[in-house]
Amino acid sequence: MPASRSTSLAQARIAVITADPAFEEFVRAIFGTSAQIGLDLVAARLTACAETVDVAGAAVVVVDLGAVDESGMRALERLTRRIGASPPVIAVMAKFDEGIVRRLMQIRVADFLVKPMPPVELVRTCVRVAKPPSDPETTEAQIFTFLPAVGGAGVTTLAVQTAMILLNSGARGKTATCLVDLDFQHGACADYLDLEPRLDLGEIEPRPERLDRQLLEIMLTQHSSGLAVIAAPNRPAEMRSFDPDVVTRLLDLVSSHFDYVVFDMPRTWFSWTDSVLLGSNKLFIVSETTVPSLRHAKQLVEAIRERLDDGPKPNVIINRFEQKMFSSGLRRTDIAQALGDAFVGSIANDYALVREAIDRGVPLDEVRPGNKIGQQLKNLILPQSSGKTANQDAGAVKKFKLSWARS
Repeated sequence: MPASRSTSLAQARIAVITADPAFEEFVRAIFGTSAQIGLDLVAARLTACAETVDVAGAAVVVVDLGAVDESGMRALERLTRRIGASPPVIAVMAKFDEGIVRRLMQIRVADFLVKPMPPVELVRTCVRVAKPPSDPETTEAQIFTFLPAVGGAGVTTLAVQTAMILLNSGARGKTATCLVDLDFQHGACADYLDLEPRLDLGEIEPRPERLDRQLLEIMLTQHSSGLAVIAAPNRPAEMRSFDPDVVTRLLDLVSSHFDYVVFDMPRTWFSWTDSVLLGSNKLFIVSETTVPSLRHAKQLVEAIRERLDDGPKPNVIINRFEQKMFSSGLRRTDIAQALGDAFVGSIANDYALVREAIDRGVPLDEVRPGNKIGQQLKNLILPQSSGKTANQDAGAVKKFKLSWARS
């Protein structure tokens, strides 16, 4: 049985598996001379020892995959299946490859690094993944992701309201909740809450190893309600695409420090979009009540199911829904027939309420407590809330970092 995870690397053991003499020398120079850290070094390819290597008692296992091939990935799968989540595994590879990273997420490695790396980056990564939750019952953040089927569907309004619902869902007060605006070109979360966006990915990208809890605190904005908001200043004239590793590191760090995380996604599909969707516990596609919007929503559902076979189920919410008597517009039965089991519910149209909240920079409940939009959205995102606290419901599902795919 693997030993319990240490609170730090002090008086801990690091297991390293590598067939690269240069990497072996590298880790010996970092850990080999420390009186507080024990180094268990296995000089072999993982393919030769995945079933036999003894990592019991290690705080972290570092696996050097080198130039990753299929046999190496299968060996890593066998190792992680054998040892489970403890001790955590850090994969090291010779170069960044998006397809390999996706496989690593599915295998549920704790993190990955690319050679060459600064010694401090390896140490920090080992410390982070070895550090246990402060409470044995605490798990990783529950992640709610909102993706638009068409422009102007009201995704930001629903994401902001969802974050507020989750923030106030605790039985003993407010829960740690973070709203992350991933539309780096046209994001509006900060504007909707009258906040200053502070995230500067351009500063992080040249040196991603600088991204830690302290830097995160500098780049997030705190709303008066207690909600944390991460958003970048708008650059409408720039097509902003960032290194997927930088975005994934940011989101992984966020998920490690909050109970709930809500993502407001852009409509454009970026190289990091798959990682975000795979790491989500709940995925909502927001559509309008028009035939083109429903078509886009259905196409998006099919694309997600095809691309992310092991990812979360895509659920479609119809926003601003109205069904009037003697109207020739689309009925609820028409929507259900078009979307099938992906359709999970609708949100009422109250444009005056939403407009006032946006203009004032406040949540909907501050304008009108107990409004219908908030109640309907709460029923969709916390369907088992009656008779239980939201935290109890969330705790029933194991939570994973963004660097893992959900099982």
